Amino acid sequence: MAAISATGLRKSYGEKVVLDGVDLEIAEGSVFALLGPNGAGKTTTVQILSTLIDADGGEALVAGYDLGTRADDVRRAIGVTGQFAAVDGLLNAEENLLLMADLHHLDRREGRGRAAELLERFDLTEAARKPTATFSGGMRRKLDLAMTLVGDPRIIFLDEPTTGLDPRSRRTMWEIIRGLVTDAGVTVFLTTQYLEEADQLADRIAVLSGGQLVAEGTAAELKRRVPGGHIRIRFADELQLDAAARVFETGSREADELALRIPSDGELPGLRAVLDRLDASRLHAEALTVHTPDLDDVFLALT
Repeated sequence: MAAISATGLRKSYGEKVVLDGVDLEIAEGSVFALLGPNGAGKTTTVQILSTLIDADGGEALVAGYDLGTRADDVRRAIGVTGQFAAVDGLLNAEENLLLMADLHHLDRREGRGRAAELLERFDLTEAARKPTATFSGGMRRKLDLAMTLVGDPRIIFLDEPTTGLDPRSRRTMWEIIRGLVTDAGVTVFLTTQYLEEADQLADRIAVLSGGQLVAEGTAAELKRRVPGGHIRIRFADELQLDAAARVFETGSREADELALRIPSDGELPGLRAVLDRLDASRLHAEALTVHTPDLDDVFLALT
């Protein structure tokens, strides 16, 4: 069963169309990343699927429950971490978690056990009794995600969870998110503007632009849709470069660098063919590098 299935989601604010017929199918126990420029409708999609706002049209099943008729069941199955940490600065870390336990109607013993478990998992035990107002951005983000997990959700929506974090804190969050999927089998719906984040974490990626999904697939599949991959070969002198240009007629010269760029999809058979032709032609390369489009190229090309 898909963790999330949506067909034809639509949302407008006045004459502004935010979502224009979005279809989604997200497998259980996977990380799904939704990419898009500012204003593309990423947060609106999360708000609809997490029952915070109603769609104007379309249908959706979240955790097997119809979004329109069983919203309470959906809420019991999900957790949401928004763009800004929803941490109460007047409480310490443990108190924030116990507050969430009360909201989930856990009894006192179960709530304290759950809080202690999450503090340990997120490496916050030493800071448990410290005011959260003194926490760094990374610590607040970790606590925010821990609070989301108090109710043991099957699906977690993370709306730009690492915005504003330094590179070290961002990578720590990535490790935590991976652990949620591999250890607990949780499904993660991630929106992000950090393309490296989607590349590192997501099993599947969709690109949202102008209220519509313009592409969906694995990171590798999306990269193959964008031209520009090439093999760059650098030679010791111009004579070798001239000879290589005659062998590889599709190549383009970089005369100043004594290099030749040969179009390539980055796959091993293509690379092997280039190396075989170099050997057969008795050409000596100083260096060879393979360049493939990254998600930045995909994002710019599709949006």
